[in-house]
Amino acid sequence: MKNCCSATRTSSKNYEQVSVQKGTADVSDMIYIPEGTFWMGTDDSDANPHDGEGPVREEKVESFYIDPCAVTNADFKRFVDDTGYVTEAERYGWSFVFYQFIDGRNKSYARQRVPNTPWWIVVEKAYWYQPEGPFSSIEDRLNHPVIHISWHDAKAYCNWAGKRLPTEIEWEYAARGGLVQKRYPWGDELIPNGEHRCNIWQGEFPKHNSLDDGYHGTAPVDTYKPNDYGLYNMVGNVWEWCQDSFEAKSRVMRGGSYLCHDSYCNRYRVAARTSNTPDSSSGNIGFRCVVDGLG
Repeated sequence: MKNCCSATRTSSKNYEQVSVQKGTADVSDMIYIPEGTFWMGTDDSDANPHDGEGPVREEKVESFYIDPCAVTNADFKRFVDDTGYVTEAERYGWSFVFYQFIDGRNKSYARQRVPNTPWWIVVEKAYWYQPEGPFSSIEDRLNHPVIHISWHDAKAYCNWAGKRLPTEIEWEYAARGGLVQKRYPWGDELIPNGEHRCNIWQGEFPKHNSLDDGYHGTAPVDTYKPNDYGLYNMVGNVWEWCQDSFEAKSRVMRGGSYLCHDSYCNRYRVAARTSNTPDSSSGNIGFRCVVDGLG
């Protein structure tokens, strides 16, 4: 399986990371996940062999709190308004945008296609507040997940909120919702009883999206039914950064996004994983936060 769901900055400017004063976490709206053990990973035939999904192994998890939803545009706006934080997409001056989202007004800011994944376009002045370029806005998407967020940006937000990114083990434990070795957060069937449970691509990728699940790009963070832990959109919608390293120069992302399709990238399964460099951003990368539990 090829990876349609991420694009990577090929040259790093090694920006000095912005210091953000650490805040105090409010866990009142977070979900408490008690300590436990679970079977992580998969040996299924549809696993991506080069992604390190297997072998299945038992992992122990300490208790923690996790946001029920991904961080929203409204959440991130409060952070920026409070701190003046400037994201890496803004400092680079561009980010990756899916080609179907670039309208006539923003075409003049589209600079180049990404080799091997030509549906990703480098768009100048695309960042979290104007996701498709200067003639776009989040004002009608405040309850959608914030996007164009690098790993460094996510870390800065977490620090301000008094939280942190989940470890990869915590993320998968939470995503499974107490189910044992199921393919998705709700079970093994992608569309049980004809009901869509996540925001992914339907149709022929990357040309035609039939929108059977109701969305072309991102969906509101509380769309579809939550898993048995009360967590929304743990697969599909946007990739979510984790704390862990994937390789020496990349960080783990989990959950897949609205661009995933079985014909090309089936990484909307709970065991699936991929990575990106910590300064990369695109129109389908976001995050959610966790806080240490009761000890």
